[in-house]
Amino acid sequence: MTTSGISRRSLLAGAAALAAAAGPLASLARASLARAAARTPKVLVIGLDGTLLTRVKDADAPRLKSLMAGGLTAASPLYANPFAPTMSGPGWSTIITGVWPDKHNVKDNAFTGQRFAQYPDFLTRVETAKPSLSTYAVSSWAPITDTIFSSKVDTRVSTPSAEYDTGTTDRAVARLGSAPGPDAVFVQLDNVDHAGHTYGAASRQYLDAIHGVDTQVGRLVDALASRATYADEDWLVLVTADHGHTDAGGHGGSTWQERQTFLIANGGTTTPGSVRHDVRMPDVAASALAHLGIAVDPAWGLDGRPIQQPSPDDFDSLRPRLQTPVDESGIGAGVIGFTHTPPAGWSVDNSRMGTGGVTEWRGWTFTTDEFWTKAQRDQQRESNVRARNVFAVADGDEWQDKAFTGTFDSTLVSPAWPVSGGAPATLSYVTHYVQESPQKGEVLVSYDGAAPVTVKTYTSDTVAKAESLTLNVPAGATTAQVRFRYTGGNNWYWVIDQVKLATS
Repeated sequence: MTTSGISRRSLLAGAAALAAAAGPLASLARASLARAAARTPKVLVIGLDGTLLTRVKDADAPRLKSLMAGGLTAASPLYANPFAPTMSGPGWSTIITGVWPDKHNVKDNAFTGQRFAQYPDFLTRVETAKPSLSTYAVSSWAPITDTIFSSKVDTRVSTPSAEYDTGTTDRAVARLGSAPGPDAVFVQLDNVDHAGHTYGAASRQYLDAIHGVDTQVGRLVDALASRATYADEDWLVLVTADHGHTDAGGHGGSTWQERQTFLIANGGTTTPGSVRHDVRMPDVAASALAHLGIAVDPAWGLDGRPIQQPSPDDFDSLRPRLQTPVDESGIGAGVIGFTHTPPAGWSVDNSRMGTGGVTEWRGWTFTTDEFWTKAQRDQQRESNVRARNVFAVADGDEWQDKAFTGTFDSTLVSPAWPVSGGAPATLSYVTHYVQESPQKGEVLVSYDGAAPVTVKTYTSDTVAKAESLTLNVPAGATTAQVRFRYTGGNNWYWVIDQVKLATS
């Protein structure tokens, strides 16, 4: 096989079927199944600098497309200034450490003020948790292996510029083919980014560069499959990118193309041909660690979560209901991305809401990163990095871009969740709030249908934050209902996502 994952699934299925059969072969089948289940987990992360997933689909790229067909594909949006520019330093640091730029603090390619001691690379975490494992990193862009990966990594190689991606691929193939070989590998290839800068993402040369890197990816995957011990190994292959490119060439800005990244995952528990909308850049590190059997410690403060452990919320169920634009003219006629219909159990109270305004943003709206950020660039909407898939937004700023009366006053209301009277509960959610007076965001809780009580108020910027509030549940209470009320005029916005209420 030329892609990881498929042959292993076949092995498991065949062994399981044989084990279920009666007769003298049953014990042999059970032994075969046990050996399959005990395969050694290993990880290969391949970084394709400046590569657009949309152009991979246009290019002659059979090996990448084979990995997509045999596994998971997820497009993922990036941030933009002032959170961080769409550059390689912040991009690779986010992928490799599993945290966003507001934590690792890389805001350019100089790495000034980086916090890698607090948020180390995933290979360093492997070395710390399981020092017996062999780690290897090789890159065509030297700062990755010189700066982001620490000296705790067993082998770090920065390929001489004269050898470029050819040398990087040769070194990685040799290491992957060695015995006993590595357990966790990172490889970065740079030529697609070079073509993007020189010729632009809309060029024939950019497609040709993708074809070239596709061949190199094929060599890396073939090196895995040709290992003498391959049948006893469980390889997870993760392919990703640090940023996109404009059609004319270049990156660093806030256009949708510059903000594009992706993850192709093949092997492990991935489902062939699957597509996800909830994957973000920090998930690469978390997924690699999870596959190697290294539990993510909450104290690490990772923003990534393993793709092996999806955690959809109620808002994500709305994706099939999303609509194309009505009043917004700059989003694109074919872009699907908003609905006012809440998920089951939720409601929106617009009884105090003004009339008119931009249809898409009248009251709380359920939307996506692409749809919302295209409504208006460079107003920190791109900094909403901790929301995933579909999220809720109250956007008074965009609502007032069309004739209206009254003010923006809308309340998002949760289901009535069960609680234990007298025992504390924890309300968690992701918030992205940008303030301009007069404006206010309120979180209120009602127990057993009583009058709502304010538990949190927002009147200053709270950008891309994961909140956790302890609720003192009254004695005898059996349910709690949460309200998010946003009031204001032409005064920015409030995003809410991943709302959960946990009881002790």
